[in-house]
Amino acid sequence: MRVLVTGGAGFIGSAVTRVLLEEGHDVTVLDNLSKGFRALVQPGARFIEGDLRNETQLPAWLRGHDAVIHMAAFIEVAQSVQEPLVFAENNIINSLRLLEGMRRAGVGKLVFSSSATVYGTPESLPIRETDPLGVQSNPYGASKVSTEAFVATYNQLFGMDAVILRYFNPYGPDERHEPETHAIPNFVRAAIEKRPVPLYWNGEVVRDFVYVDDLARAHTAVLGLNGLQYFNIGSETGTKMIDVVREIFDIVGYETPIDDLGERAGDVPATYASSEKIAAATGWRAQVPLREGLERTVAWFRAQAGRA
Repeated sequence: MRVLVTGGAGFIGSAVTRVLLEEGHDVTVLDNLSKGFRALVQPGARFIEGDLRNETQLPAWLRGHDAVIHMAAFIEVAQSVQEPLVFAENNIINSLRLLEGMRRAGVGKLVFSSSATVYGTPESLPIRETDPLGVQSNPYGASKVSTEAFVATYNQLFGMDAVILRYFNPYGPDERHEPETHAIPNFVRAAIEKRPVPLYWNGEVVRDFVYVDDLARAHTAVLGLNGLQYFNIGSETGTKMIDVVREIFDIVGYETPIDDLGERAGDVPATYASSEKIAAATGWRAQVPLREGLERTVAWFRAQAGRA
């Protein structure tokens, strides 16, 4: 299959591109490099340094592809609160430009990178795809809900096949966000540099961590599906943040102090997924245990620190 990956020079996009190539797909990466890195574009993939705002050129870039995996988005929650219009333009309007470009280019299949944030505060655990969407506490989450709605509309109006993947908490090597807002890379970097580890809520918040290679495989697993589909992508295991920190300390072989940051507005006490639906549809399940994934992540960050 010929697949175009938007945001393919990023943390998750580069992993998805690698898996696509390993499985024999023909891959084009489209990225404006505002958040991605040229070095993360996988060998063997075509690369277009371009922006989804380029409505004139977009259909030409898309034409001839069988599917699009759409991951080009801003993700920093704090920035979304400070600059909601920037997030709406980049995450919602640019996604709509992509959908229109696909329609004009005759590309009829989309896999969209969404988020478990769309559920808000869950009414029950584990979270299932049939659970209601919640009120959003920040523009980032609102941008995912809005884009999901537009994707569903294009399915209804134009028959576009669309798979919406709701990620839980991805982690792993090659995460190079600046500023870094995700928990595990911040924990690992602090431990390696022997700084205090930043921790909210005394580490009692529960999250579902999914290793990036497992997450990447989910994107290729759904390429053969038709219609409008929604899937949770998680490990189906909830882990307290403090237990993640303790595991990292065990891996590095020492402990550093905890930087107690107290409570944080907008945090959900606990989230973890049921991924039974995608397992039934495709056979996909998360395979990398948290300990193994953390060991790989620590090794990567240590290697990066050694090059600095």
